[in-house]
Amino acid sequence: MKKILVAAMLIAGSVAHAQSSATKQELVAKVLQLQQPAIELVARAMAEQPAQILVQRAGPVLQQRIPPDKRQAVAQEIQADVKRYVDETVPMVRERAVALAPSTIGVLLDERFTEDELRQLIAIIESPVNRKFQSLGGEMQKSLTSKLVAETKALIEPKVRALDRAVGQRLGLPSPGARAPAGAASQ
Repeated sequence: MKKILVAAMLIAGSVAHAQSSATKQELVAKVLQLQQPAIELVARAMAEQPAQILVQRAGPVLQQRIPPDKRQAVAQEIQADVKRYVDETVPMVRERAVALAPSTIGVLLDERFTEDELRQLIAIIESPVNRKFQSLGGEMQKSLTSKLVAETKALIEPKVRALDRAVGQRLGLPSPGARAPAGAASQ
């Protein structure tokens, strides 16, 4: 009799947990749906990062090795290549990020938040004040960035030049001052 009672309690407990989990899963799905734009933004940044690095590396090479009369055309070709890459990869990475969100972010939300906390989180995300605040994100970042650049440019540029010289010396490259005339001489 005792064994039957224990088995019945275990079954009842697992059924109650399954019902709770279904509700919790719906709440997790709602959070993921509300966060989808942020997830897509992460995917976009991840997909674009290699192209940005390549463009940054191409800039000095373009200035040093491409004749001035051909630089604009080559730069436009590079931009077209980058655009093609972004147009092909961003949708693919974005789709995978959205598909992976339930098994990554969703699992964390399920493990670390109670149903009540998930409801509160949804209320915060959906609140008009939060939406207004989030809509200012780009403007706030631009405002801070422009002021930060203006105030730190004079401090940072000499350090960047010193770093450039140090790295160049370690690589056995001519100093930046010596490299510029060499590029100018090929004009």
